[in-house]
Amino acid sequence: MTQVAGRVDAARILLGDEAVALGAIDAGIAAAYSYPGTPATEIMETILAAAPEGVTARWTVNEKTAYEAALGVSMAGRRALVAMKHVGLNVAADPFINSALVAIGGGLVVAVADDPGMHSSQNEQDSRYLADFARIACLEPADQQEAYEMTREAFDVSERFHIPVLLRLVTRIAHSRSLVTTAPPLPPGPVAKVESVADWILIPSNARRVWRRLLGAQDDLQEWSEASPRNTLYLSQDDRGLGVITAGIGRNHYLENLPDLGFIPSHLHIGAYPVPAAAVRSLAERVERILIFEEGYPFIERSIAGVLPTRWEVLGKAPGPLPLDGELTPDTVRTALGLPERPRITVAGLDLPARPPQLCKGCPHDDSFRALLAAVGGDDGAVVMSDIGCYALGALPPYEAIESCVCMGASVGMAAGASAAGLRPALAVIGDSTFLHSGVTPLIDAVAHDTDMTLLILDNETVGMTGQQPTVLPGSRLEPLIAGLGVDREHLHVLEITPKRVGELTGMLRAEMAHPGLSVIIAVRECVEAIKNRHRGGKS
Repeated sequence: MTQVAGRVDAARILLGDEAVALGAIDAGIAAAYSYPGTPATEIMETILAAAPEGVTARWTVNEKTAYEAALGVSMAGRRALVAMKHVGLNVAADPFINSALVAIGGGLVVAVADDPGMHSSQNEQDSRYLADFARIACLEPADQQEAYEMTREAFDVSERFHIPVLLRLVTRIAHSRSLVTTAPPLPPGPVAKVESVADWILIPSNARRVWRRLLGAQDDLQEWSEASPRNTLYLSQDDRGLGVITAGIGRNHYLENLPDLGFIPSHLHIGAYPVPAAAVRSLAERVERILIFEEGYPFIERSIAGVLPTRWEVLGKAPGPLPLDGELTPDTVRTALGLPERPRITVAGLDLPARPPQLCKGCPHDDSFRALLAAVGGDDGAVVMSDIGCYALGALPPYEAIESCVCMGASVGMAAGASAAGLRPALAVIGDSTFLHSGVTPLIDAVAHDTDMTLLILDNETVGMTGQQPTVLPGSRLEPLIAGLGVDREHLHVLEITPKRVGELTGMLRAEMAHPGLSVIIAVRECVEAIKNRHRGGKS
């Protein structure tokens, strides 16, 4: 990560995530909250390193609690940033959608990093749809400079319209670097309690009123988008019937191929949403075909269906020629423009072996999985549900120890459901941070019904997969928390797992799998990479 402590306002090379973080700091935030998730993690890491004294910056137990804390800062009249990856916005969807109805005081910006190509995610969802669903403004940077500038601008837009604003990043913006010039920072604003609490109490009578207010603001949001300098329209005298619409990083891929096209089409770039309908119509008046380059889903493509009559041929992802899945690339854009493939160098006889991800050497999960495999070995009826984290690699050789990985916390609920359906023994495998994130509530359900299942918590005392961020609660507090939920003490165990204690964990698992009720085992040993990092003087 770029070292940003002791800042001097000058051009510097930054990740897109770092540009967002500095943009938020320079916009005068009072607080920032996040749960680590690639490709958004470095936003909070940079704020923790660079924020001036007096700015609150905290990792939270999950994205929902992060959003609600930021919402409380906004209600107090001060600016707040909340950062997460795209699937994290699903977790925060309840406060996110409802926060569009309240009268936002201090600017509230939610920076969401989408992951087209699923480099580190279980889906490719496009957060622009959730911004549209919430009926709020969205800004989408095409480079790191825009990431910085749009973050600052988003706070102003939030306070102008009294709504949260979504800043949409994608992996290649979040995790690539370019030169960014910053501007003088603003100081955090003062506390200013809201004048009308009725605008924040979403009981039905109030909610109906503020919902109508949000609907009434849509025309103003549309006017803002049409006038935004983030939406630029170039009308060519030599477009040959082709118009191009780009969004975000799609502009970069298009401009890279433009010199080879031989002419300059009319071009609308969209960086601010709602989609600027008037600009789309102005473009359409000059062309016969419209080709759209956008990263993620065909959001603009579908949006303009209600903007244009049917005589225009609109091409992009839905009918082709661009693929519906994976990242947009210069080569896919090149093919869509009708340009020949670039020359390629083919290297014969170089057969590289596959290198799938694997657990680190010395990982405590290795010992836990060996015990798990020994415990369930030969039992064809056993089912092992798992979760999001390093231990999802237990699906791969040499372990092949788990049978599901769906979303944060799902292992616990899925094991309970499998048990109810008659699959026994039913086991759930979850990490300490994921358990606190979304595993506590389904465990409460299991406690209430004394579900016949065994929960194995792999406590490596860190959020390992995203870079050893600290777990919100230390592992030493997991046992009393779980006991407090009502798990029978006779069937609640904590074991420090080492290679020499694999047999002990195996026996413990077998005994609890035979128990006709709920049991919880916590296997504890610190992540080996976290230990190395601590010895190097890094994060603890």
